[in-house]
Amino acid sequence: MPTPRKQLVSLVDTPWYHVVSRCVRRSWLCGLDPYNGIDYSHRRDWVVSRIEQLVEAFSIDVAAYAVMSNHTHLVLHVDSDRALGWSWQEVVEQWHKIYKGNFLSQRFIKNETLSQAELNLLKKSAEIWRERLHCISWFMSALNEHIARRANIEDEVTGKYWEARFKSQALLDETAVLSCMAYVDLNPIRASMAETPEISDYTSIKQRIKAAGKGNIPKSLARFQGDEKKGQKDGIPCSLENYIELVDATGRIIRQDKRGAIEASLNPILDRLSIDADTWLHIATTFEDSCGPWVGGNARLAQACDNTGKHWVCATEGNQRLYPP
Repeated sequence: MPTPRKQLVSLVDTPWYHVVSRCVRRSWLCGLDPYNGIDYSHRRDWVVSRIEQLVEAFSIDVAAYAVMSNHTHLVLHVDSDRALGWSWQEVVEQWHKIYKGNFLSQRFIKNETLSQAELNLLKKSAEIWRERLHCISWFMSALNEHIARRANIEDEVTGKYWEARFKSQALLDETAVLSCMAYVDLNPIRASMAETPEISDYTSIKQRIKAAGKGNIPKSLARFQGDEKKGQKDGIPCSLENYIELVDATGRIIRQDKRGAIEASLNPILDRLSIDADTWLHIATTFEDSCGPWVGGNARLAQACDNTGKHWVCATEGNQRLYPP
């Protein structure tokens, strides 16, 4: 029986999550289908555009993404404080960036006068929407349902487009976050769809490198700590420069189909994360399969079990390598 979502997503334990959605029967519904020769690659643009739209509305940041031919990867950061800090009027405005709302909210958006009773009803709706605007399930529903509808209309069919809602992995500390981000950004290279990160289409790493070359910061992506905004304490626990170098070096090794060694200049970040080069290369290519639904040190795993009512969490091979005794 599938694990209840409330036992997989616990914002008390971590705001960071890796989510994966796969096309039904893992068909090539976002790429070149080798069986019928039809190219669906344009749908990958749909996914990226929809992600950018959702980031504008939801209080959820995208740290990394990769849109493959038959599945998508996202590393999400839920910013609950931002959503809780919105006024009810702001919540209504944010909700209408994606949804139609209700009769009262539509009148409010048009600046029509509402009675006090109507305002009270609208405020109640706004509180429901506030919760949804920092909910991963609602974010993924708004993404996947939108793509499925467009694809079915284009194909003139009905039925499922995605295998299931989505798979999620909770990332309990910075080691898990950075390892997972690198895994996601390197997906096209592992699949031999690109040779280097800067030419990996439909990935966050390419978007970051392209923007950095112009001295810009992608508005649709989560920021790194320290070097993008003076005094910034939240965000991705790494510097942008170190992350790009790490992913680029790892990607070149993976593409050459040999284990090789991480460049000496990149050792400091691996040392800070307490990861040796062999473990890093292994995790960067197998994170989804080798790590379970909760990724973190033993203390963080135990705490997550307590908060979600679980009695135990399987110590996966990937988790043991990332966090040796």
